[in-house]
Amino acid sequence: MLTSLLSSSSSYTLVRLINSKTPISDFSLKTAPQLSKSVSHSVSGGSYSNFHSKNPFLSNNSVRERFRTKAIAGLDFGGFESAQSVLEAAGVLTAIIVVHESGHFLAAYLQGIHVSKFAVGFGPILAKFNANNVEYSIRAFPLGGFVGFPDNDPDSDIPADDVNLLKNRPIFDRVLVISAGVIANIIFAYVIIYAQVLSVGLPVQEAFPGVLVPEVRPYLAASRDGVLPGDVILSVNDIELSKTGPNLVSEVVDVIKRSPGRNILFKIGRGQQNVEIYVTPDENSDGTGRIGVQLSPNIKISKIKPKNIMEAFSYSGREFWGLTSNVLDSLKQTFLNFSQSASKVSGPVAIIAVGAEVAKSNIDGLFQFAAVLNLNLAVINLLPLPALDGGSLALILIEAVRGGRKLPLELEQQIMSSGIMLVLVLGVFLLVRDTLNLEFIKDLL
Repeated sequence: MLTSLLSSSSSYTLVRLINSKTPISDFSLKTAPQLSKSVSHSVSGGSYSNFHSKNPFLSNNSVRERFRTKAIAGLDFGGFESAQSVLEAAGVLTAIIVVHESGHFLAAYLQGIHVSKFAVGFGPILAKFNANNVEYSIRAFPLGGFVGFPDNDPDSDIPADDVNLLKNRPIFDRVLVISAGVIANIIFAYVIIYAQVLSVGLPVQEAFPGVLVPEVRPYLAASRDGVLPGDVILSVNDIELSKTGPNLVSEVVDVIKRSPGRNILFKIGRGQQNVEIYVTPDENSDGTGRIGVQLSPNIKISKIKPKNIMEAFSYSGREFWGLTSNVLDSLKQTFLNFSQSASKVSGPVAIIAVGAEVAKSNIDGLFQFAAVLNLNLAVINLLPLPALDGGSLALILIEAVRGGRKLPLELEQQIMSSGIMLVLVLGVFLLVRDTLNLEFIKDLL
């Protein structure tokens, strides 16, 4: 079984904005994409990827809008400046892999099905030990993990007709083993959300006009022309940003990208006063403009905690279904617009980079980053593609349709082998691409 950590960045659906102070059962983040730091919208140049936000739940007449902000595709990940934040993000990824593979392993073990290997990662073995005829290992490439079965292992001394080999079990037993990883991730996501409700509370957001400037990079256009961290852009070239909406940040970024070398008039709210500043964007290598700031929706976040256990379950359930809906919608949009979204698929490096930014900010973001990543992994693994759990389930479905007759073993192995090779090649490509897209790597090149 493979655990694929290849995901569309649009699946990290973490921005929630509302127009009411009424408490809602909906988690929100300043991070991943951060609302106050670097994973909102960097305008320092480069490619961009979408983060979607949509939640169908309403509470106490709150008006919930659907917002789309943008996040950098691996360009300004300052999280790698902090070893601790990187380790925390990597720890989240590792925990999710272990939970997924433990689901497969336990479903087999509890049914008495033979298991030969439990691995986190792929490639060369870094560390291993054996217990109860199972090899447990940590491997070099953190692209996922797998649980191995001795069904077709020529070195196995288990008879081919052993009823406790996975291939010899009834269809239901095999479906349970294969789907158990996805089930484990879904349960883990809910547990994480519930833990957030109980420990840090429920963020409630209020949206304000304008676009916030959480960070200004030194020596670039915005810094030279007088923009300061904490400023709020209220208008661009005399066009007021008085409303709140899904495209507010994108509208500002688009103006900047279209205006290299040309003055842009910003009306800026700074404390109790408004000032007007002309900023002249620098030109990127691709001809677009950049000013060296990071933008996010202008919101204020407060927190509430559930009054009792039942309210905690209610908050957690609503948030869980909201995040699940977001992940499914993002995946649908990825396939419907694949030519535009293919470049936004992220591998482990980009995922850890986002997680590192989240971990640098606050524990709230790390909770939700972990929950969304669990759901994203669960959904992707259900896709009927070779080497994913959904591919194995598809083969079993074909077997059921054929009246219990399996496909020829050679054909089945060819299908799975080609899928594994495709995932590994894609994983290595994403590993290299995302590493080269990191800001500090780009600065070195």
